[in-house]
Amino acid sequence: MVDLHPNDRGPKGTFSGAVISNGRLYCPGTPAALLRLAPPARDATAAELVAHDRRCCEAAAFELTRLSADDADGYHRVACPALAGKCRCPLREASLAQPLTKPEVLTPPEHPPLWCRQKSLTVPVQVAEKTRQHHAYSGPAWRESYARRSAAERAHGSLKDPSRVDSGRGWCQMFGLVANALALACLIAVRNGRVVAAFKARRLEDERRQAAGLAPRRHRRRRRLADSDDVAPAPEPAPERQASTRPPP
Repeated sequence: MVDLHPNDRGPKGTFSGAVISNGRLYCPGTPAALLRLAPPARDATAAELVAHDRRCCEAAAFELTRLSADDADGYHRVACPALAGKCRCPLREASLAQPLTKPEVLTPPEHPPLWCRQKSLTVPVQVAEKTRQHHAYSGPAWRESYARRSAAERAHGSLKDPSRVDSGRGWCQMFGLVANALALACLIAVRNGRVVAAFKARRLEDERRQAAGLAPRRHRRRRRLADSDDVAPAPEPAPERQASTRPPP
């Protein structure tokens, strides 16, 4: 999973009447607010996350339903969400028999495009090729998968840390794929053992503080020196010395 650039988010054209947004195809009657969903802020509260996930579920109800996997050339078939039973649409009379709790297309196109006149459509690989992802962008499944990115980067950084286990250039003097893979596996095992030992030590320290009636330790984020109030202001530059006008001896 990757985070989309702000210029790549939101509606980016159409394909046979279907709206291309955040790497997915949506019904042309999808509310505009659902097409511009962005990831929640890092300091979002639990209530804000629940509201955001609810909007993501509403947007998923208007998303075109995939009917087949990609073939050898990257083409796949998609179906109308109303025909798939995800929403109600006046242009699909059979979908109006669904419960009223289903989302409904309130403003269908005045002139239905090709997509609204067919039951399914073939999507080529070029459509939303840049922004297409396995999970819907900014949804709960996408956030869970994207969170693994920081863990992977943290693991790579610790493996290349010269003060601990250095796996930089020239760290292994053996030749062959099997030998290097075995050495890297041992290196990862050592790193994981160190992480587990540090985790157990933190848990024991927290239990000791709890038994002693002390407050739990607080994990504070790092601050830049420019944002700290303890940093003394920079000294003023010394005044320039004027050239002496005294005549030479």
